[in-house]
Formats: sequence, structure tokens, C-alpha cells
Amino acid sequence: MDFDKAFTEQLDRLKADGNYRVFADLERVLGTFPRVKNHGPGPDEVTVWCSNDYLGMGQHPDVVGAMVEVTETCGTGAGGTRNISGTAHHHVALERELADLHGKEDALLFSSGYVSNWAALSTLGSRLPGAVIFSDALNHASMIEGMRHSRAERVIWKHNDPEDLDRALSLYGPDVPKIVAFESVYSMDGDIAPMREIVEVAEKHGAMTYLDEVHAVGMYGPRGGGVAEREGLMDRITLIEGTLGKAYGCFGGYVTGSRALCDFIRSFASGFIFTTAIPPAVAAAAATAVRHLKTSQIERMRQQRQVARLREGLDRMGIPHLPNPSHIIPVMIGDPVKCRMIADVLMLDHGIYVQPINYPTVPKGTERLRFTPGPCHSDADIDQLVMALNSLWKQCALARQVA
Repeated sequence: MDFDKAFTEQLDRLKADGNYRVFADLERVLGTFPRVKNHGPGPDEVTVWCSNDYLGMGQHPDVVGAMVEVTETCGTGAGGTRNISGTAHHHVALERELADLHGKEDALLFSSGYVSNWAALSTLGSRLPGAVIFSDALNHASMIEGMRHSRAERVIWKHNDPEDLDRALSLYGPDVPKIVAFESVYSMDGDIAPMREIVEVAEKHGAMTYLDEVHAVGMYGPRGGGVAEREGLMDRITLIEGTLGKAYGCFGGYVTGSRALCDFIRSFASGFIFTTAIPPAVAAAAATAVRHLKTSQIERMRQQRQVARLREGLDRMGIPHLPNPSHIIPVMIGDPVKCRMIADVLMLDHGIYVQPINYPTVPKGTERLRFTPGPCHSDADIDQLVMALNSLWKQCALARQVA
């Protein structure tokens, strides 16, 4: 078989459909974010509008300083997997910070948010005899892969629909171990789960709750504990999963819960047992970011102000975007080729970098540009973006949103 030919044929189909992904060659420069150096086509400097470093903590001097200091004192790598030689005091300290953040007895670090979801759900589903996992229809790919790998029975309930979840759970008796898996903030539409109603339904049926807060930790709640903290529900949720790679500006994922739950996952999850630990310097930087956002409201308040300003600007120009209560602003295009073209023009002509979001990340026909304003974006940055989009809407004769 000509393997390269087979690869090329499928890649060509991807390109023809407008879903081939092109990565920008960018270089973050400390102190200038969201402006970055561009090593590809277009201006030498561009403004990033699609970063998941939502609060700019990857540039915070205390976070950077912690990483530099621990690198100089401990070196670079962790030295191995946690269970052999890779557990460092900085890992333990970070897990304590995370357990405290979510009001849980314990926490467990992973190499990424994807791995923490995959490992935790696959372990729970496979090690709890007869378990059934009830999954929100729009759960992230990492959660879906974890459920698949567990080989547990999986029931899909309608997105953010507690009544449908109630109906699904009612079909299983009280002796069946039930896991309700859902997210707080859904990253593509930016909608937020009706968490209290979901928790009440799960409690009614004796189900454990598995909550993915990756797009909410650091962003919501008085200490950045996420939507569950904001709604006063952390103590009623069995497992809270999060990431250190978004609002905390670092790298890694984690789960929090009871001491027994975290020990169970630590002892049986292959995604934890056989993976090299994150570097101690990364753990120290993440712990610094978590501690900072437990007390500082400045970043969240500034970020929320800039989100509101961008929404107002888009509304003023009739640029269609999904209404939602979160920090994520999806500007809807509905065509993969146009979505890629608009993103290219924004980059080349305006120095604005935003990645097109196409299938399979979102369903076909719902292609979009996903903007994430942060506290480091200036009012002038927002005005420039709105005017650039307005110009492109005229050039492409795209439909406008009527107020």
C-alpha cells in the first residue's frame, strides 16, 4: 500500500471541504501580550484574539518569576512518573492549593486537562461494576474518549436539559452506579449549564456528578473556583475537573474530590500512572497563579468589562454573535471556506489573529470565529477589531444581525 498517497488523498479532501487547519507561526513576547511576533505571512506583529490564556496570567510577573526561580533551584524536568521518581514537593503544594480552591479533601495533577478527563472518566467507568455514564450531548472530546475507553454503558442526554437527564436516569434502578458528566462553560457556544437543576436531578437518583470546569476556573466565583463556586454548589458535586492551561496561564490538568476518590484515580488510572509528571517549575508557577486569583479581582473585572465592550461593538455593527452569559464570543459565519478566508484577511490586512472554528470541532453549517477578550486587550484593540469585522461584512455581503 502507498501510505503517503492514502494520507494525501484524505488531506486533499479536508482542504477541499475548507476544514484543513493551518497553524500560525507566532512568538509570545513577555510584557506585550496580546501582541505577539508573527513569523508567517502578514504583519511582523499581530494581536491575538483567540487565546485561552483568558486573564493574561501567562505574562504575570509573579507567575513568571516563580517558574524562573524553581527552574534555577530544581532544574527542568520532573525526573519521571509520579509513582517512580517524579513526585516533587511543588506537585504536592499545588494539589493542596487546588483542593482548597474547590473546597475538596484532595486533588490530583495530570499532564493536561485532556488527560485528566480521559483518565478519570475511563477509570471511573471501568472500575465501578455496572456503571452507566450519563453524558451531556455537547461534552468535550476528552470526556467522550474517556467514556469510550471505559467501555461502560453511555447514555446521551440533551444539552443542558435537566428534564431529559431526569428521564434518562429514571430508566435505571437504584443499584446501578450512575455518573452524570457535564461541563460548566461550553467552549464553542459559550453557554453555561443550569448547574443547580442538574445537581438536584443527580442527587434525586443517587448519581455522582462529574463536572468539567476547564473554561471556568479562575474566571468565575469570588476565588476563581468556577461556576460551581459562584453558584454555591461545590460541596454538592462529587468530582470537579479543571485545567492550569487556560485562565491560570500555565500547563496541566487536575481533578478534585474526596480523599478516597482521588486515591482511587491515582491508583488505577493508566493516564496518571504511566505519564511523566509536569516539571516542578510549571507546578510552582501554576500554584502562584491559583493563589493570586483567589484574592485578586482585578483581572476578572477588567476581562468582564472588555467582553461587554466587544459585545456592544458587535451589536452596534450588526455582526452576528451567539448571545451567552460567558466570556466566549462566537461570531457566526456558517461556511468553512468563508470562515477561513475572513480569518486570513483579518491576519494579513489588519494584524488580527483569530483561528476559524470548523468541523469537526463544531457541526457543519455552524462555522465561526471564536473571540476571547481579555484584560490585556485595550479599548483601541476592541475598536480596531469591530471596524475590521464591519469592513469584511460589507466586502463579503454577509448577513447582519438586526437588533
